[in-house]
Amino acid sequence: MLQLCQVTSALFISNARSACSDELLQQEAVTLCVNVSKQQPFCAAAAVAKLRVPVYDDPNEDLYAHFDRVADAIQKEVNRGGRGLVYCKNGRSRSATVCVAYLMKHRGMTLSHALQVGEETRRFHVIVIQKL
Repeated sequence: MLQLCQVTSALFISNARSACSDELLQQEAVTLCVNVSKQQPFCAAAAVAKLRVPVYDDPNEDLYAHFDRVADAIQKEVNRGGRGLVYCKNGRSRSATVCVAYLMKHRGMTLSHALQVGEETRRFHVIVIQKL
């Protein structure tokens, strides 16, 4: 089933298959797609801004290095009245981790609160990031 899961009023999470549905993106008025993968495609809609976070689904990838850039891009889109969609292949780990980073940075949530929002939205599988 194709669907976008709403995290906030202006942020969605999904898998790559749903994210490539121009009909769904138009239905939810998505204006920014954040693709958290090296391999998954973007939607074809020209009116949707696109941002790639080039990481594989691998615990050795440095997803942390992308948090500020992506969270800021989502917030910039929200500030201008747009809506963002974050996705990876399955919409469960990389994309969920990026959503949590956004919620913490721009919504001022604690990690536990951001995870709770994620659990209410969709089953988040957040990658634990250790900064050495």
